[in-house]
Amino acid sequence: MFALTPRLTLRPGWLEDAPALARAIAHEAVVSRLARAPWPYAEEDAAAFLSLAPHPREPRFLIVERTGDYRLIGGVGLHRGERGGVELGYWLTPDAWGRGYATEAGRAVLDVARHALALTRVTAHHHADNPASGRVLRKLGFVECGHSRRYALARDREVECVDYALDLAGDPSRAMPIAA
Repeated sequence: MFALTPRLTLRPGWLEDAPALARAIAHEAVVSRLARAPWPYAEEDAAAFLSLAPHPREPRFLIVERTGDYRLIGGVGLHRGERGGVELGYWLTPDAWGRGYATEAGRAVLDVARHALALTRVTAHHHADNPASGRVLRKLGFVECGHSRRYALARDREVECVDYALDLAGDPSRAMPIAA
């Protein structure tokens, strides 16, 4: 499955992407904000992630910036949340922060969730010390629904999180700008 936005290509990752993935994600400022990525993050970790069998109801995409040199700048996808349900997750390499890419990629994945997967609800969370991620989720229409503590692999401890939910059935007239 692929998705295009005005500035981005969302595509599956392939094993040959391991060096670029490792370069993009292997920043402590990125990995410390994620739940399941190890720190330090090495090319072997990228290869292990890219080797995971895809799940048709849990698409994961690499985010490729189409302006300039078509470089890998992040990841976004849907996965089974540790508390059940389907959860949106995303990250961007630091020099791509502040350009609206997370919101743009998130909208495309939510369109996939709504139209290609017929999901009616998606959840998300962010570490409480990462308010920028909360701003992205609110722009995407998520509503804060509580707080929790979740284990973060890179930090090797539980961290305070802010939990969100989005009702995808609430806007059935939304156009489908993707192909699955």
